[in-house]
Amino acid sequence: MADINPTVEVRKGEELDIDAIDAVLKKELPDLKGKPEVTQYPSGASNLTYALDYPERRMVLRRPPFGDKPKSGHDMSREYKVMSGLKGEVPVPNTLYYTDDSSIIGSEFYVMDRSEGPLIHNKIPTEWNWTEKDTRELCENFFQTLVDLHSVDYEAVGLGGFGKPQGYVKRQITGWNRRFEAAWTDDIEKFEDVQNWLVDNMPAKERGAAVIHGDYRIDNCILKASDPTRIEAVLDWEISALGDPMMDLGNTLAYWIHADDPPFMQMMVRQPSGAPGMMTRQEILDFYAEKTGADVSGFQFYYVYGIWRLAVIIQQIYARFYRGQNDNPRFKDYGQMTSALGQLARLKIKTGEL
Repeated sequence: MADINPTVEVRKGEELDIDAIDAVLKKELPDLKGKPEVTQYPSGASNLTYALDYPERRMVLRRPPFGDKPKSGHDMSREYKVMSGLKGEVPVPNTLYYTDDSSIIGSEFYVMDRSEGPLIHNKIPTEWNWTEKDTRELCENFFQTLVDLHSVDYEAVGLGGFGKPQGYVKRQITGWNRRFEAAWTDDIEKFEDVQNWLVDNMPAKERGAAVIHGDYRIDNCILKASDPTRIEAVLDWEISALGDPMMDLGNTLAYWIHADDPPFMQMMVRQPSGAPGMMTRQEILDFYAEKTGADVSGFQFYYVYGIWRLAVIIQQIYARFYRGQNDNPRFKDYGQMTSALGQLARLKIKTGEL
């Protein structure tokens, strides 16, 4: 199978003190031999990810980005803790070492074994020669993994103190509305009707509490090398939390774009959700309900929330471009995407459709 999760030479300004890292790892892992080859994963715009390839062991290091960071952002200990707790419950990388000692490389960091297998983005590789049945198997295994995650007894695996699930829905709705206000630019509609609808239609009772990923997409999963219809490891746990699992499903379905969705939605494709054989959003909701026994009535609220959250994320990026804080020309049309997503949320409120 072709390597479709390649690394590149470490970017200038993002180099690591590999001698310091090697020294602490050999104290933690005394059987580790030789010196590692260090390369960098090119994808991702948040935390930085490096491959540490020793002669007999392949590992991955994660650290926060260089420069100023939000006080609560880029929490390496959070990613490390949740993956360590979920070992044996859902597919996660094997965590090895975490430190908050910034004297080693200038920041906290953690190391895990490298999960071997392909990572795919918006298309299934043509050389796989998949049938619709193969694609359907990947889809079902992907959502079964989400079901399994939401079914974990988080107290039993030591994650009871991972967050405050009570009031999670309200914190998310008010928080994203507040972020939109901070990122609003005068060329974008305020969508106060959408914001007010979310506030007014918050469920009176949350649908339980679970470990939630927060950014669950196929392109955040390593697939098994021997059978890429199955999940080898779920990555990118930096915004995981304890909260209402319906909110997690709503976020995931906001990213789940059908092949016949409008063009502006196709601009947001980051996974092969429209490939022949993939379930529709309604089929996924039915699958989830059947596997969990969850009451999914009123799911419209959670889906609209997922769309609105995505609109705010896009607007935050656009606002930095609009205000001259980022000059990347690919962000100049993000305001149109914000507007389109706001209109989509408005449409889904009106129709109640997925």
